[in-house]
Amino acid sequence: MADTAVRKSVLSGRHGGSATVRLTAAPAATRIALRAPAASLKALSSALGVTVPSSPKTSGRKGGRAALWLGPDEWLVIDEFGADLMGALTKADVLHSATDVSHRNVAIIVSGPGAEATISAGCPQDLSLDAFPVGACSRTIFGKAEIVLFRTEDDTFRVECWRSFADFVFGLLAEGAEDAAH
Repeated sequence: MADTAVRKSVLSGRHGGSATVRLTAAPAATRIALRAPAASLKALSSALGVTVPSSPKTSGRKGGRAALWLGPDEWLVIDEFGADLMGALTKADVLHSATDVSHRNVAIIVSGPGAEATISAGCPQDLSLDAFPVGACSRTIFGKAEIVLFRTEDDTFRVECWRSFADFVFGLLAEGAEDAAH
């Protein structure tokens, strides 16, 4: 049996929060950066088993899979169970571009009644439920880092960031969580 290297998450063992917020490193997931014209969305949705949305700030979700709208022809597709998304896309005989970015990103789950206030400590977006409802997503900034923000429940967000910014993002979230507790 050959030895294989196992990639350790940059956030392994990290946890934090406060009385009103819990910060946890999300388990490893498969992620693809997907680009495609509108005419390809139906076939891509079928191949991926999740609706690839066509409206700004929306997502399609089914099981542990989500397609997050990032731009008019751009999505981040996440499978929380590590499924082969690139393999699934071979069934779609339509124009598209897909790049596996699974090892580029990490995710932090921010949950609890203070989650919105925690993220607002570094993000200029209006995160109220009216403006950013469950299922909403966007590429935005958090402090000085670019993130993809996804509201999965009333009081739960998935914060996707590049691995190289993970320590900074986690630290700023931890500070925001402390502030949210007051």
